[in-house]
Amino acid sequence: MVVPEAEGLVGRWRQHWDPSAAVGVPAHVTVLYPWLDPAAIDAAARDELAVLFSRHQPFDFELTEVRRFVSEVVYLAPDPAAPFGALTAAVATRWPDHPPYGGVHDEVIPHLTVVQQNDPTRVEALAAEVAVGTEMALPIAARCDDVALLVQDETGWWREEARFPLG
Repeated sequence: MVVPEAEGLVGRWRQHWDPSAAVGVPAHVTVLYPWLDPAAIDAAARDELAVLFSRHQPFDFELTEVRRFVSEVVYLAPDPAAPFGALTAAVATRWPDHPPYGGVHDEVIPHLTVVQQNDPTRVEALAAEVAVGTEMALPIAARCDDVALLVQDETGWWREEARFPLG
């Protein structure tokens, strides 16, 4: 789910420290990654997504604080997180061969990535920098009315292929 309200605040860190931002991925809270190969996303899959997301109501949320996953990621935490988890569970249930994050995490925590870095010491310093740099602007209020389908093309660039309204 694309969150343009966050881009102005965290975009400078994302451009430098989140590799996905450098290839066109906007500020977002992931619903399911990885999903189908772009060549396999046909009209039937898009229709199924449309029906699936129509069963979920739009919701308001806030990005409330800077957190980090221990080794690699600094992120903004959405509150409430449960509606994002429900969207993830719905898609993962429909496509069980595509578990969230390839099934490598026991728990899926909704988040908006600001920094992704392999050096834990650097991540710690960046987490502190992001916390100080955002403290006066948080929380960021937003609304989830739809879910964007982002796909990677053959050059490695990501683009929005479709949006699916909630409700």
